[in-house]
Amino acid sequence: MIMAFTGWSDAGEAASAALEHLLTAWEQEPDALSIQLIATMDSEEFYDFQVNRPHVFTDSNDVRALTWPTTQIFSVKLPHLDSDLVLVKGAEPSMRWKTFAGQLLDLADDLEVSMVLTLGSLLADVPHSRPTTVNITAASGALAAKLDAEVSSYEGPTGILGVIHDGALARSIDSISLWAPVPHYASNTPSPKISLALVRALEDFLQISIPQDDLEISADSWKLDIDELAKSDNDVADYVRKLEELKDAQDIPEMSGDIIAKEFERYLRRKTKD
Repeated sequence: MIMAFTGWSDAGEAASAALEHLLTAWEQEPDALSIQLIATMDSEEFYDFQVNRPHVFTDSNDVRALTWPTTQIFSVKLPHLDSDLVLVKGAEPSMRWKTFAGQLLDLADDLEVSMVLTLGSLLADVPHSRPTTVNITAASGALAAKLDAEVSSYEGPTGILGVIHDGALARSIDSISLWAPVPHYASNTPSPKISLALVRALEDFLQISIPQDDLEISADSWKLDIDELAKSDNDVADYVRKLEELKDAQDIPEMSGDIIAKEFERYLRRKTKD
């Protein structure tokens, strides 16, 4: 079960866009067996409509209609995957978080979900011009060792993702969190380079192939736009250079070899799929 929510855990809308990319990319797969909407959460029960307002629009018949904030759950079945997937997308709920997380995890139990993976993005002091490092963390040392992840060291206010991971741990459902940093000076939405990093991290973690051509093009365009922003503002340019120096100093030489290895593994998975 892969999930992302707009709101607190979605800086630059990078996490929600990554999940949207998964749905769109797999819907366009020629060998897609089934992508179906299987459930929605009751918006009246979980959302404050003054915070997450309904949207009004005109449909193809010139009829005015409303769409309400909600959470949607999709099933994904692809022949080249070892397991079926469940994708969860929506706005972070405004209230009754325990009930919300409980209902999602009840569904996970009913569907015999073996692992919950959440996607998140946060503002950080990182340069846009360097590779985005995605942190993969687990809620306990035992789980981190089992899934080859880091133990989360974060302490402080949390969002619905933290509540879901806490509930998964209580039910003995394996759960992993993927977090990507968004440069705070370039946090205007969308943030395709950060979404691409999340998709690639998910691809590497699950050892699957995910189409990403359109996202790669958008990421390259985004980087060029931020480059132009930095060139037009000396203060931003100086700040970016300092961040680049810090990032380069932190990255040990072996990291470049690790990146090359991951790219090669990604290439092999795609060739095998083809």
